[in-house]
Amino acid sequence: MREQLSAWRKQGRSIALAPTMGNLHAGHLSLVKKAQQIADRTVATIFVNPVQFVQREDYAAYPRTLEDDRKALEASGADVLFHPEVNEMYPEGAEMQTRVTVTGLDDIFCGKFRPGHFSGVATAVTKLFHITEPDVALFGEKGREALLSSTRAVPAKLLAAEFRFSWAPLEDALRRCLGAEPRGKAL
Repeated sequence: MREQLSAWRKQGRSIALAPTMGNLHAGHLSLVKKAQQIADRTVATIFVNPVQFVQREDYAAYPRTLEDDRKALEASGADVLFHPEVNEMYPEGAEMQTRVTVTGLDDIFCGKFRPGHFSGVATAVTKLFHITEPDVALFGEKGREALLSSTRAVPAKLLAAEFRFSWAPLEDALRRCLGAEPRGKAL
């Protein structure tokens, strides 16, 4: 994976990331199409992150449709599917990993009902950013929490990626949560 991304960068190609947890639908695939419009190469990720689930049974029950997702991404023109296993993302075990802590979000969205959720989301998204080093990252409507977590967890100057979002009301939410303009554009 890293070798392919490195080769694209050496060729001067821009890279867009569409992070997902799989079980793809038309909204996910529209992010891939949007990514193709704004970057030279598109990386879609599928990672069901155990760290963001408060109840282990919710994690176990989360639908996994990898073969169907792979076919849909191929048909949509994604250049790469990155589907890491849990032990690749958390080699010391999911419970033993350093976590990205996100302050100020525990009282909004799922944070009110799912303690540790934002930390889990921010940890996984930060790891995916570190691995893929995208120029732009695209999030759909349900990705608002991943975007909020990521932009709050990691100072903008440390992430080279521009954040884009396909849900207009998020721009105002980002301004309120971040206390400043969001980095990049909310689409």
